[in-house]
Amino acid sequence: MSRVQSFEPIIGRQPRIIILGSMPGVVSLQALQYYANPRNAFWRIMAELFGVDHQAAYDERVRQIASKPIILWDTLKSCHRPGSLDSKIDKSSAEANDFAALLDRFPGVKAILFNGATSEKYFKLLALPSLPQSHGLELLRMPSTSPANAGMKFEEKLDCWRGLLEFL
Repeated sequence: MSRVQSFEPIIGRQPRIIILGSMPGVVSLQALQYYANPRNAFWRIMAELFGVDHQAAYDERVRQIASKPIILWDTLKSCHRPGSLDSKIDKSSAEANDFAALLDRFPGVKAILFNGATSEKYFKLLALPSLPQSHGLELLRMPSTSPANAGMKFEEKLDCWRGLLEFL
């Protein structure tokens, strides 16, 4: 089983929100891009909420998202996982990213939004216990933008994701 590694965060201007996936899928890892699977709704949701051109080249989407008050990252720094499914993550191999250092660097962050249940689960298990209580962050789970979350229509996902706007 191969060990997979997440990407460096995309850090926006004066960030107030962190959006966390769990771990990039195979398509994203191969492309070295967040949410590279064309069936993933993430970039379309960012287009609706922030005016990001979801059809632009990846570098341009990154530039546009970095102009917003958000940080885009993943809960896990690395793990063993065959394929792309979060359910295949080997729990004993999961290592969280360093959120204490990130939050120290960006004290204006008010909320962490999880792109799906797995991101939230591993954050609460591996990262939250090491954070000081003084951070006072809102933790919100959003519906996964993954194509594996096919039971929810795009419009329903978008409606839920609109909740992040209250933290801007």
